[in-house]
Amino acid sequence: MARSRARWSAVMAVALSVFALMTSELLPVGLLTPIGAGLGVSNGAAGQMLTVPGLVAAVAAPVLTVTAARVDRRVLLAALAALLAVANLVCAAAPHFAVLLAARLAIGVCVGGFWAVAGGLAVRLVPAEHVPRATAIVFGGVSAASVAGVPAGTLIGDLGGWRAAFAAVGLLGLAAFAGLLLLVPPLPSQGGLSFRELPLLLRRNPGVRTGVLVTFLLINGQFAAYTFVRPVLSERAGVDDALIGALLMAYGVAGIVGNFVAGSRAASHPRGTLLSLSTGIAAVTALLALHGTGPVTASVLLVVWGLAYGGVSVTLQTWMLKSAPDASEAATSLFVAAFNVSIALGALIGGVTADGIAITGVLWVAVALTLLAAATVGGHRRPL
Repeated sequence: MARSRARWSAVMAVALSVFALMTSELLPVGLLTPIGAGLGVSNGAAGQMLTVPGLVAAVAAPVLTVTAARVDRRVLLAALAALLAVANLVCAAAPHFAVLLAARLAIGVCVGGFWAVAGGLAVRLVPAEHVPRATAIVFGGVSAASVAGVPAGTLIGDLGGWRAAFAAVGLLGLAAFAGLLLLVPPLPSQGGLSFRELPLLLRRNPGVRTGVLVTFLLINGQFAAYTFVRPVLSERAGVDDALIGALLMAYGVAGIVGNFVAGSRAASHPRGTLLSLSTGIAAVTALLALHGTGPVTASVLLVVWGLAYGGVSVTLQTWMLKSAPDASEAATSLFVAAFNVSIALGALIGGVTADGIAITGVLWVAVALTLLAAATVGGHRRPL
Protein backbone atom coordinates (compact mmCIF):
# COMPACT_ATOMS: atom_id res chain seq x y z
CA MET A 1 0.00 0.00 0.00
CA ALA A 2 2.80 2.43 0.93
CA ARG A 3 4.58 1.64 -2.33
CA SER A 4 1.40 2.28 -4.29
CA ARG A 5 0.91 5.64 -2.57
CA ALA A 6 4.50 6.58 -3.33
CA ARG A 7 4.00 5.76 -7.03
CA TRP A 8 0.88 7.87 -7.32
CA SER A 9 2.48 10.70 -5.34
CA ALA A 10 5.25 10.72 -7.93
CA VAL A 11 2.67 10.86 -10.73
CA MET A 12 0.98 13.80 -9.00
CA ALA A 13 4.32 15.60 -8.61
CA VAL A 14 4.93 15.27 -12.35
CA ALA A 15 1.37 16.45 -13.05
CA LEU A 16 1.93 19.52 -10.82
CA SER A 17 5.08 20.31 -12.77
CA VAL A 18 3.23 19.99 -16.08
CA PHE A 19 0.58 22.31 -14.63
CA ALA A 20 3.29 24.86 -13.76
CA LEU A 21 4.88 24.52 -17.21
CA MET A 22 1.67 24.94 -19.15
CA THR A 23 0.48 27.79 -16.95
CA SER A 24 3.80 29.51 -17.67
CA GLU A 25 3.57 28.90 -21.40
CA LEU A 26 -0.07 29.94 -21.75
CA LEU A 27 -0.25 32.74 -19.17
CA PRO A 28 0.01 35.52 -21.81
CA VAL A 29 -3.27 34.29 -23.38
CA GLY A 30 -5.27 35.76 -20.50
CA LEU A 31 -3.05 38.85 -20.14
CA LEU A 32 -2.31 39.65 -23.76
CA THR A 33 -4.04 43.04 -23.79
CA PRO A 34 -2.69 44.44 -20.48
CA ILE A 35 0.86 43.23 -21.18
CA GLY A 36 0.77 44.80 -24.62
CA ALA A 37 -0.58 48.05 -23.21
CA GLY A 38 1.91 48.07 -20.34
CA LEU A 39 4.94 47.52 -22.56
CA GLY A 40 3.71 49.49 -25.55
CA VAL A 41 3.23 46.74 -28.16
CA SER A 42 0.24 45.63 -30.28
CA ASN A 43 -1.84 42.50 -29.66
CA GLY A 44 -0.15 40.84 -32.62
CA ALA A 45 3.32 41.64 -31.31
CA ALA A 46 2.36 40.56 -27.79
CA GLY A 47 1.31 37.20 -29.24
CA GLN A 48 4.99 36.50 -29.82
CA MET A 49 5.20 35.74 -26.11
CA LEU A 50 3.83 32.37 -27.21
CA THR A 51 5.81 32.18 -30.46
CA VAL A 52 9.23 32.53 -28.80
CA PRO A 53 8.93 29.76 -26.17
CA GLY A 54 7.15 27.54 -28.65
CA LEU A 55 9.99 27.68 -31.17
CA VAL A 56 12.62 27.21 -28.46
CA ALA A 57 10.71 24.27 -26.96
CA ALA A 58 10.54 22.63 -30.38
CA VAL A 59 14.35 22.67 -30.55
CA ALA A 60 14.91 21.91 -26.87
CA ALA A 61 12.82 18.73 -26.89
CA PRO A 62 15.05 16.64 -29.21
CA VAL A 63 18.28 18.40 -28.18
CA LEU A 64 17.83 17.75 -24.45
CA THR A 65 16.52 14.24 -25.08
CA VAL A 66 19.80 13.40 -26.81
CA THR A 67 22.34 15.51 -24.90
CA ALA A 68 20.93 14.63 -21.47
CA ALA A 69 20.11 11.04 -22.34
CA ARG A 70 22.34 9.68 -19.55
CA VAL A 71 21.18 12.07 -16.82
CA ASP A 72 18.86 10.77 -14.09
CA ARG A 73 15.38 11.85 -15.19
CA ARG A 74 14.41 13.18 -11.74
CA VAL A 75 17.50 15.41 -11.64
CA LEU A 76 16.83 16.71 -15.15
CA LEU A 77 13.17 17.47 -14.44
CA ALA A 78 13.96 19.21 -11.15
CA ALA A 79 16.61 21.38 -12.82
CA LEU A 80 14.13 22.42 -15.50
CA ALA A 81 11.50 23.27 -12.86
CA ALA A 82 14.02 25.49 -11.07
CA LEU A 83 14.85 27.29 -14.32
CA LEU A 84 11.13 27.76 -14.94
CA ALA A 85 10.72 29.49 -11.59
CA VAL A 86 13.62 31.88 -12.21
CA ALA A 87 12.44 32.72 -15.74
CA ASN A 88 8.95 33.67 -14.55
CA LEU A 89 10.38 35.90 -11.84
CA VAL A 90 12.47 37.66 -14.50
CA CYS A 91 9.28 38.16 -16.54
CA ALA A 92 7.67 39.76 -13.50
CA ALA A 93 10.49 42.29 -13.23
CA ALA A 94 11.08 42.87 -16.98
CA PRO A 95 11.46 46.61 -17.73
CA HIS A 96 11.11 46.15 -21.51
CA PHE A 97 9.35 43.75 -23.89
CA ALA A 98 12.72 42.46 -25.14
CA VAL A 99 13.69 41.35 -21.61
CA LEU A 100 10.37 39.60 -21.19
CA LEU A 101 10.86 37.75 -24.50
CA ALA A 102 14.35 36.68 -23.41
CA ALA A 103 12.92 35.17 -20.23
CA ARG A 104 10.20 33.49 -22.28
CA LEU A 105 13.01 31.89 -24.29
CA ALA A 106 14.20 30.16 -21.09
CA ILE A 107 10.63 29.01 -20.44
CA GLY A 108 10.70 27.41 -23.88
CA VAL A 109 13.77 25.39 -22.90
CA CYS A 110 11.93 24.16 -19.80
CA VAL A 111 8.76 23.25 -21.66
CA GLY A 112 10.52 21.35 -24.44
CA GLY A 113 12.91 19.44 -22.21
CA PHE A 114 10.36 18.59 -19.55
CA TRP A 115 7.65 17.36 -21.91
CA ALA A 116 10.05 15.20 -23.89
CA VAL A 117 10.89 13.26 -20.74
CA ALA A 118 7.68 13.48 -18.70
CA GLY A 119 5.28 12.64 -21.54
CA GLY A 120 6.21 8.97 -21.50
CA LEU A 121 7.24 8.71 -17.85
CA ALA A 122 4.10 6.94 -16.61
CA VAL A 123 5.45 3.56 -17.80
CA ARG A 124 8.31 3.92 -15.28
CA LEU A 125 6.23 5.13 -12.35
CA VAL A 126 3.25 2.73 -12.22
CA PRO A 127 2.45 -0.86 -13.25
CA ALA A 128 1.47 -1.43 -16.89
CA GLU A 129 -2.25 -1.77 -16.16
CA HIS A 130 -2.31 1.74 -14.64
CA VAL A 131 -0.33 3.52 -17.37
CA PRO A 132 -3.38 4.95 -19.25
CA ARG A 133 -4.75 6.43 -16.01
CA ALA A 134 -1.36 7.81 -14.96
CA THR A 135 -0.80 9.31 -18.41
CA ALA A 136 -4.22 11.00 -18.22
CA ILE A 137 -3.33 12.42 -14.78
CA VAL A 138 0.00 13.79 -16.05
CA PHE A 139 -1.70 15.39 -19.04
CA GLY A 140 -4.46 16.55 -16.74
CA GLY A 141 -1.89 19.15 -15.73
CA VAL A 142 -2.30 20.64 -19.22
CA SER A 143 -6.07 21.01 -18.81
CA ALA A 144 -5.73 22.11 -15.20
CA ALA A 145 -3.53 24.96 -16.41
CA SER A 146 -6.51 26.16 -18.45
CA VAL A 147 -8.87 25.62 -15.52
CA ALA A 148 -6.89 27.11 -12.67
CA GLY A 149 -3.59 28.41 -14.04
CA VAL A 150 -4.53 30.78 -16.85
CA PRO A 151 -7.80 32.03 -15.25
CA ALA A 152 -6.09 32.50 -11.87
CA GLY A 153 -3.23 34.30 -13.60
CA THR A 154 -5.75 36.46 -15.43
CA LEU A 155 -7.53 37.23 -12.15
CA ILE A 156 -4.27 38.05 -10.37
CA GLY A 157 -3.31 40.23 -13.34
CA ASP A 158 -6.64 42.07 -13.22
CA LEU A 159 -6.34 42.66 -9.47
CA GLY A 160 -2.62 43.25 -9.00
CA GLY A 161 -1.19 43.75 -12.46
CA TRP A 162 0.32 41.33 -14.96
CA ARG A 163 3.69 41.38 -13.17
CA ALA A 164 2.07 39.87 -10.07
CA ALA A 165 0.72 37.03 -12.23
CA PHE A 166 4.21 36.13 -13.47
CA ALA A 167 5.57 36.29 -9.91
CA ALA A 168 2.85 33.90 -8.72
CA VAL A 169 3.75 31.40 -11.45
CA GLY A 170 7.39 31.71 -10.42
CA LEU A 171 6.43 30.56 -6.92
CA LEU A 172 4.44 27.72 -8.47
CA GLY A 173 7.61 26.64 -10.28
CA LEU A 174 9.45 26.49 -6.95
CA ALA A 175 6.68 24.25 -5.55
CA ALA A 176 7.04 21.96 -8.57
CA PHE A 177 10.81 21.82 -8.03
CA ALA A 178 10.32 20.74 -4.39
CA GLY A 179 7.70 18.14 -5.33
CA LEU A 180 9.95 16.51 -7.90
CA LEU A 181 12.87 16.25 -5.50
CA LEU A 182 10.79 14.92 -2.60
CA LEU A 183 8.27 12.63 -4.29
CA VAL A 184 9.76 11.29 -7.51
CA PRO A 185 12.16 8.34 -7.08
CA PRO A 186 15.54 8.23 -8.80
CA LEU A 187 15.02 7.45 -12.48
CA PRO A 188 18.37 6.42 -13.97
CA SER A 189 18.86 6.82 -17.69
CA GLN A 190 17.80 3.82 -19.76
CA GLY A 191 20.53 4.33 -22.33
CA GLY A 192 21.88 6.79 -24.82
CA LEU A 193 20.11 8.23 -27.84
CA SER A 194 21.67 9.76 -30.94
CA PHE A 195 20.37 12.53 -33.16
CA ARG A 196 20.45 10.08 -36.05
CA GLU A 197 17.75 7.92 -34.48
CA LEU A 198 15.13 10.67 -34.50
CA PRO A 199 14.81 11.17 -38.29
CA LEU A 200 15.12 7.40 -38.76
CA LEU A 201 12.13 6.84 -36.49
CA LEU A 202 10.17 9.50 -38.35
CA ARG A 203 11.02 7.99 -41.73
CA ARG A 204 10.48 4.33 -40.88
CA ASN A 205 7.41 4.51 -38.64
CA PRO A 206 4.17 5.53 -40.44
CA GLY A 207 2.29 5.94 -37.16
CA VAL A 208 4.88 8.37 -35.77
CA ARG A 209 4.94 10.23 -39.08
CA THR A 210 1.16 10.63 -39.10
CA GLY A 211 1.15 11.63 -35.43
CA VAL A 212 3.68 14.40 -36.03
CA LEU A 213 1.75 15.74 -39.04
CA VAL A 214 -1.59 15.70 -37.21
CA THR A 215 0.03 17.42 -34.23
CA PHE A 216 1.43 20.12 -36.51
CA LEU A 217 -1.91 20.83 -38.19
CA LEU A 218 -4.15 20.54 -35.14
CA ILE A 219 -2.04 22.58 -32.74
CA ASN A 220 -1.33 25.27 -35.34
CA GLY A 221 -5.06 25.67 -35.81
CA GLN A 222 -5.79 25.66 -32.09
CA PHE A 223 -3.27 28.35 -31.18
CA ALA A 224 -3.90 30.54 -34.19
CA ALA A 225 -7.31 31.09 -32.60
CA TYR A 226 -6.85 30.43 -28.87
CA THR A 227 -3.92 32.85 -28.50
CA PHE A 228 -6.38 35.62 -29.34
CA VAL A 229 -9.39 34.29 -27.44
CA ARG A 230 -9.49 37.40 -25.21
CA PRO A 231 -9.85 39.90 -28.06
CA VAL A 232 -12.22 37.47 -29.84
CA LEU A 233 -14.49 37.39 -26.79
CA SER A 234 -14.34 41.13 -26.10
CA GLU A 235 -14.35 42.54 -29.65
CA ARG A 236 -16.34 39.89 -31.50
CA ALA A 237 -18.80 38.70 -28.85
CA GLY A 238 -19.04 41.76 -26.62
CA VAL A 239 -18.02 39.91 -23.45
CA ASP A 240 -17.10 42.21 -20.59
CA ASP A 241 -13.40 42.05 -19.68
CA ALA A 242 -14.30 41.28 -16.07
CA LEU A 243 -15.97 38.02 -17.16
CA ILE A 244 -13.19 36.68 -19.36
CA GLY A 245 -11.26 35.07 -16.51
CA ALA A 246 -14.37 33.15 -15.43
CA LEU A 247 -15.05 32.03 -19.00
CA LEU A 248 -11.49 30.79 -19.39
CA MET A 249 -11.97 28.84 -16.17
CA ALA A 250 -15.13 27.24 -17.59
CA TYR A 251 -13.14 26.40 -20.73
CA GLY A 252 -10.54 24.72 -18.55
CA VAL A 253 -13.06 22.75 -16.47
CA ALA A 254 -14.48 21.39 -19.70
CA GLY A 255 -10.91 20.62 -20.77
CA ILE A 256 -10.26 18.48 -17.69
CA VAL A 257 -13.41 16.48 -18.41
CA GLY A 258 -12.31 16.09 -22.02
CA ASN A 259 -8.83 14.98 -20.94
CA PHE A 260 -10.05 12.06 -18.83
CA VAL A 261 -12.86 11.02 -21.20
CA ALA A 262 -10.50 11.04 -24.19
CA GLY A 263 -7.66 9.48 -22.20
CA SER A 264 -9.67 6.38 -21.35
CA ARG A 265 -11.08 6.06 -24.88
CA ALA A 266 -7.77 6.74 -26.65
CA ALA A 267 -6.14 3.78 -24.90
CA SER A 268 -8.20 1.45 -27.11
CA HIS A 269 -9.43 3.74 -29.93
CA PRO A 270 -6.79 6.42 -30.62
CA ARG A 271 -7.76 6.98 -34.26
CA GLY A 272 -11.48 7.44 -33.64
CA THR A 273 -10.85 9.64 -30.62
CA LEU A 274 -8.45 11.91 -32.48
CA LEU A 275 -10.83 12.16 -35.44
CA SER A 276 -13.68 13.20 -33.14
CA LEU A 277 -11.57 15.83 -31.39
CA SER A 278 -10.27 17.35 -34.63
CA THR A 279 -13.71 17.68 -36.21
CA GLY A 280 -15.12 18.98 -32.94
CA ILE A 281 -12.64 21.86 -32.76
CA ALA A 282 -13.26 22.67 -36.45
CA ALA A 283 -17.02 22.76 -35.87
CA VAL A 284 -16.96 24.92 -32.77
CA THR A 285 -14.53 27.51 -34.17
CA ALA A 286 -16.65 27.75 -37.34
CA LEU A 287 -19.79 28.30 -35.26
CA LEU A 288 -17.97 30.90 -33.14
CA ALA A 289 -16.97 32.77 -36.31
CA LEU A 290 -20.50 32.58 -37.75
CA HIS A 291 -22.74 32.93 -34.72
CA GLY A 292 -20.59 33.90 -31.74
CA THR A 293 -21.61 37.54 -31.76
CA GLY A 294 -23.37 37.51 -28.40
CA PRO A 295 -21.93 36.80 -24.92
CA VAL A 296 -24.20 33.81 -24.21
CA THR A 297 -23.61 32.04 -27.53
CA ALA A 298 -19.86 32.69 -27.40
CA SER A 299 -19.68 31.41 -23.81
CA VAL A 300 -21.42 28.13 -24.66
CA LEU A 301 -19.21 27.59 -27.70
CA LEU A 302 -16.08 28.34 -25.64
CA VAL A 303 -16.99 25.59 -23.15
CA VAL A 304 -17.57 23.09 -25.98
CA TRP A 305 -14.22 24.15 -27.44
CA GLY A 306 -12.55 23.39 -24.10
CA LEU A 307 -14.19 19.96 -23.96
CA ALA A 308 -12.84 19.08 -27.40
CA TYR A 309 -9.35 20.49 -26.97
CA GLY A 310 -8.96 19.04 -23.47
CA GLY A 311 -8.52 15.55 -24.90
CA VAL A 312 -6.02 16.47 -27.60
CA SER A 313 -2.71 16.24 -25.70
CA VAL A 314 -3.33 12.89 -24.02
CA THR A 315 -4.73 11.40 -27.24
CA LEU A 316 -1.78 12.53 -29.35
CA GLN A 317 0.66 11.25 -26.71
CA THR A 318 -1.15 7.90 -26.62
CA TRP A 319 -0.98 7.74 -30.43
CA MET A 320 2.79 8.28 -30.35
CA LEU A 321 3.42 5.74 -27.58
CA LYS A 322 1.33 3.11 -29.35
CA SER A 323 3.13 3.83 -32.62
CA ALA A 324 6.61 3.39 -31.09
CA PRO A 325 6.35 1.43 -27.80
CA ASP A 326 10.06 0.57 -27.86
CA ALA A 327 11.20 4.15 -28.51
CA SER A 328 8.96 6.15 -26.20
CA GLU A 329 11.34 9.05 -25.41
CA ALA A 330 12.39 9.45 -29.04
CA ALA A 331 8.76 9.44 -30.22
CA THR A 332 7.75 11.80 -27.42
CA SER A 333 10.55 14.24 -28.27
CA LEU A 334 9.32 14.38 -31.88
CA PHE A 335 5.77 14.91 -30.64
CA VAL A 336 6.84 17.68 -28.26
CA ALA A 337 8.90 19.37 -30.98
CA ALA A 338 5.95 19.32 -33.39
CA PHE A 339 3.54 20.45 -30.65
CA ASN A 340 5.60 23.42 -29.58
CA VAL A 341 6.68 24.64 -32.99
CA SER A 342 2.98 24.55 -33.81
CA ILE A 343 2.12 26.68 -30.78
CA ALA A 344 4.71 29.17 -32.01
CA LEU A 345 3.61 29.15 -35.63
CA GLY A 346 -0.05 29.18 -34.69
CA ALA A 347 0.46 32.26 -32.53
CA LEU A 348 2.47 33.89 -35.34
CA ILE A 349 -0.15 33.09 -37.99
CA GLY A 350 -2.89 34.29 -35.68
CA GLY A 351 -1.00 37.52 -34.97
CA VAL A 352 -0.52 38.28 -38.66
CA THR A 353 -4.19 37.47 -39.33
CA ALA A 354 -5.48 39.51 -36.38
CA ASP A 355 -3.38 42.58 -37.24
CA GLY A 356 -3.61 42.34 -41.04
CA ILE A 357 -7.13 41.06 -41.71
CA ALA A 358 -9.60 40.82 -38.81
CA ILE A 359 -9.91 39.12 -35.45
CA THR A 360 -12.53 36.74 -36.89
CA GLY A 361 -9.93 35.53 -39.37
CA VAL A 362 -8.07 33.63 -36.66
CA LEU A 363 -11.15 31.42 -36.21
CA TRP A 364 -11.28 30.57 -39.91
CA VAL A 365 -7.58 29.68 -39.86
CA ALA A 366 -8.40 27.24 -37.04
CA VAL A 367 -11.27 25.73 -39.03
CA ALA A 368 -9.09 25.09 -42.10
CA LEU A 369 -6.14 23.55 -40.23
CA THR A 370 -8.18 21.34 -37.90
CA LEU A 371 -10.18 19.99 -40.84
CA LEU A 372 -6.88 19.10 -42.55
CA ALA A 373 -5.84 17.33 -39.34
CA ALA A 374 -9.09 15.35 -39.33
CA ALA A 375 -8.54 14.36 -42.97
CA THR A 376 -5.01 13.18 -42.16
CA VAL A 377 -6.26 11.03 -39.27
CA GLY A 378 -9.00 9.61 -41.47
CA GLY A 379 -6.44 8.68 -44.10
CA HIS A 380 -4.31 6.65 -41.67
CA ARG A 381 -5.55 3.08 -42.01
CA ARG A 382 -2.73 1.17 -40.33
CA PRO A 383 -3.55 -0.27 -36.88
CA LEU A 384 -1.71 1.14 -33.88
